Amino acid sequence: MSVLAAKTRTSPPIDFDRFRLRSFLATLGAEELEIRDEPVDLVDVARLFEGSAKAILLRRVGPEQAELAGNVTGSRSRIARAFGVAPADLLGEVARRLRVPQAVVEVPRGEAPVQQIVLTGDDVDLTKLPVHVQHGYDGAPYISASVDYSIDARSGLTNVGMRRLMLRGRRETGIDVNAPSDLRAIYEASVRRGEPLPIAFAVGSHPIDHVAATMRVPGDELEILAALRGAPLGVVKCVTNDIRVPADSEWIIEGYLDPHGFAEKEGPYGEFLGYYGAVKKNPIFRVSAITHRKDALFQTSTIGGHTIARTDTAQLNALRTETSVWRALETAVREPLAVYVTPSSGGAYNVRISLRQRVPGEARNAIAAAFGCIVNVKHVFVVDPDIDVFSDEQVDWALATRFQGDRDLVVQTGMRAIPIDPSLEGSRTTAKVGFDLTVPFGGRGIETMVPEPPTFEGKRFPSVRAALEDGPKRFEELVGAVGSRDGRDVVLELESLRGQVAIGRDAEGRYLIDPSDEHKK
Repeated sequence: MSVLAAKTRTSPPIDFDRFRLRSFLATLGAEELEIRDEPVDLVDVARLFEGSAKAILLRRVGPEQAELAGNVTGSRSRIARAFGVAPADLLGEVARRLRVPQAVVEVPRGEAPVQQIVLTGDDVDLTKLPVHVQHGYDGAPYISASVDYSIDARSGLTNVGMRRLMLRGRRETGIDVNAPSDLRAIYEASVRRGEPLPIAFAVGSHPIDHVAATMRVPGDELEILAALRGAPLGVVKCVTNDIRVPADSEWIIEGYLDPHGFAEKEGPYGEFLGYYGAVKKNPIFRVSAITHRKDALFQTSTIGGHTIARTDTAQLNALRTETSVWRALETAVREPLAVYVTPSSGGAYNVRISLRQRVPGEARNAIAAAFGCIVNVKHVFVVDPDIDVFSDEQVDWALATRFQGDRDLVVQTGMRAIPIDPSLEGSRTTAKVGFDLTVPFGGRGIETMVPEPPTFEGKRFPSVRAALEDGPKRFEELVGAVGSRDGRDVVLELESLRGQVAIGRDAEGRYLIDPSDEHKK
């Protein structure tokens, strides 16, 4: 059921603290969260966040002494903690939750924590919020952790995304309505009708909400948010428009996109690939109301720079890309095992896939599926089940020892690109490259087997001779067969046996009694 059909709550009461940002930060220990109690000027905020491996909570920011949190989703471990799983299990948990619908429940305005304080008219002032300059060439201070909610007039479905907001004054901002995106299509349709587009932005959201905002899954995206939370989602109607937003948010900024289209310059801005995005024409967002909790916590996102692997945007992009690739692989190959997108590629460009090939050519099918499922995917590495896609050293080893450029390189040219990739040099299309790092189907015997420590398991025998009379044995099996805790005693017993019977070796190196050597009988 669409949220538009949701009725006033009849289900059990919503826990408004379970999925609030402040509650999540309270679960983080010192290894994941840095708390600063001293006063911090807004001009110093970006420097504190740059390259941080931790989330940071600033207790006293700017002259307002506001609370500001940032880099909350800047690590896979913190996102995984939000879902209650280990980092390696994060993709599987996201995929599982997306298959389990949850209710979207409308909350009366008087019960919504995010509307405890309501500001309208002259009380609306974005410059009273702790919005800071993030990068040296940015066009102005940016609100960067804003989750946007809008309604597609054609379908009636709620669209959820994440957009940056460049301050232009107390009650207006620039907004990057990038292409291709659902919001851009919704906005362009509104412009054609000559109508403003109502929109609302949540600032201060649980990590799961940020994950939901980046997903590319069809349907009403409030329902996707509820599914990823794994619990009913309480929503409340905005005070100046009909958009429903999470009632447990810290802040909501309401308003509309001006109907005059892409009319004002916005940018530059440090982008998710680690470079600047240029100045471009974008719409104006005009603010009609700001609502927030009494103890509201503002939020900023980290993005771009030399340490992009530790930024919010890279980690969120990576999980979004992994989810899209996984869904494509489920129909393209028989047994995909794991997908990992490196955050150092902006969380989009370099994809690693592990699969168990059931028939020849499945690695190539996986590469093709990843190429086509999402525009940002540029390089795809496919490995066997024994390679850990999260391990740089194992993937590098597979590239070094299982790849031949004239045999295993897959190149596709003329594919759709996103323009902020500086290597395009103005081109509107890109080349995508696949690396088949798998052992050829069927393998090549022991020369492609990976050494591991011996286990000395197997059937027990009273002697090495009795073990060999049972059949060929690896040296490890002989040691285990006689219960040796040393191994050198087995060498001595083999030496003694050579004076009694013919000891041979097969192609795999197993020891055996050779029946063809008659002189030892």
